[in-house]
Amino acid sequence: MPASQELVLILDYGSQYTQLIARRVRECRVYCEVVAPTLTAAEAAERSPKAIILSGGPDSVDREGAPGLDPGLLELGVPVLGICYGLQLLARELGGRVVAGHAGGREYGRAEIEKREPGALLNGLSDRETVWMSHGDHVAEPPPGAKLLAASSAAPVAVLEWPERRIFGLQFHPEVSHTPNGLQVLENFLYEIAECSGDWTTGNFIEEETQRIRETVGDGHVLCGISGGVDSAVAALLLHRAIGDQLHCLFVDNGLLRKNEAALVMEAFKHRFHVPVQAIDASEEFLSALHGVTEPEAKRKTIGKVFIDVFERESKRLDSDGRLRFLAQGTLYPDVIESSPVKGPSAVIKSHHNVGGLPERMKLELVEPLRWLFKDEVRRVGAELGLMEEFVKRHPFPGPGLGVRCLGDLTRERLDRLREADDIFISELRQAGLYHSVAQAFAVLLPVKSVGVMGDGRTYEEVVVLRSVDSHDFMTANWSRLPAELLSKAASRIVNEVPGVNRVTYDITSKPPGTIEWE
Repeated sequence: MPASQELVLILDYGSQYTQLIARRVRECRVYCEVVAPTLTAAEAAERSPKAIILSGGPDSVDREGAPGLDPGLLELGVPVLGICYGLQLLARELGGRVVAGHAGGREYGRAEIEKREPGALLNGLSDRETVWMSHGDHVAEPPPGAKLLAASSAAPVAVLEWPERRIFGLQFHPEVSHTPNGLQVLENFLYEIAECSGDWTTGNFIEEETQRIRETVGDGHVLCGISGGVDSAVAALLLHRAIGDQLHCLFVDNGLLRKNEAALVMEAFKHRFHVPVQAIDASEEFLSALHGVTEPEAKRKTIGKVFIDVFERESKRLDSDGRLRFLAQGTLYPDVIESSPVKGPSAVIKSHHNVGGLPERMKLELVEPLRWLFKDEVRRVGAELGLMEEFVKRHPFPGPGLGVRCLGDLTRERLDRLREADDIFISELRQAGLYHSVAQAFAVLLPVKSVGVMGDGRTYEEVVVLRSVDSHDFMTANWSRLPAELLSKAASRIVNEVPGVNRVTYDITSKPPGTIEWE
């Protein structure tokens, strides 16, 4: 973690919103980390947190084997906030009664809480507030000495506090956008109760990370891969700021990039920022390894393996004098959390090719300057470092690139087809002034053919899907209600300008139940 920041620890009990809690705390300019619920009081004390937050979770606190809480955490003298499952844990630990959900006691979705007593946690809120509930069990009886601040129709205990012990609990989720004044509740906890100063700023991060990089690298040299995305771009600029010509950047054309990606990257880094970048065309190597690979997870792993192989080879070529000691990666904090769930074993939705270390034979140490940041924080760092809007505000692009947007077999012909369709869709969004109004937009090529008629002839060609979503945090997303005129123009251009495509559809699936990417 950054050395001088105030710290809030978030114990993850398996909630789908745990990362969102962390993001909201960071939005309040307070540094936080997600940790396992097995955290002991001694381990927490070593880190001197300003506060501790207990997340929600899918379990019941009374179920045998359900994740618990070291009671010593409540004796450290730092404020503790329990959310949903976290509240129920606190209530049970302190002598309250938690009951299993039943038809009249469950709440899923919007609800209304009503204030019963004033309290610091609810300062600035009205007597009745709309909140987002997602619980089966609930606290039926508060612990002795607890102060009931608010209730809902189905939750007799919606907000609790033990002011003298600095312990607080919420049955609802303040971190989600469906709780309109949830951020106010978190600010009350962080600023008024935990007395955080809000010193987690972009400028502070840049200064501290620059110094940390210099101390870590010393007189060694660093190899950094540039992909065209904002993460690798910001990582490279931060490294260059710290160590100058000790940085050696490689741009690998893996054949899975967007249209004109290589030209954009080389122009930006070599000519605008004067960062040394060497371009490597490894597209044949990647496509050869991917031939016949159609399963999504197998694609990701193959792409990751070849990427490492290319870097290993190129590092040897560059390292004739033995100065290269480090490999830089644009790993972000969500990558770390998702790839190594802190709660314990869980389903892997997708692997992250840039998380997990290097082959032992590759004698390079990892440098990950963005490892503690969320995507929105990376964008702010990039803007402060002078990165142009083309990079800072660019829509997210998956690490495996078009490899997971071109469904089925990956051939150069099919990838070129997808590149052209994607470029047309994005250009129409920009032309309509809507590119920055949506969170992410792209085209997908399906391994499906349909019958069509073009001119006087019958066609049997592939299908392109257009995908655009609106999202604040990418944990949930709604499909974008784009104007029919825009979709019609994009579809018409794709069918007429992209050989091999005769049908275009628009994906109207939200997340959940779907994911944003198709693979």
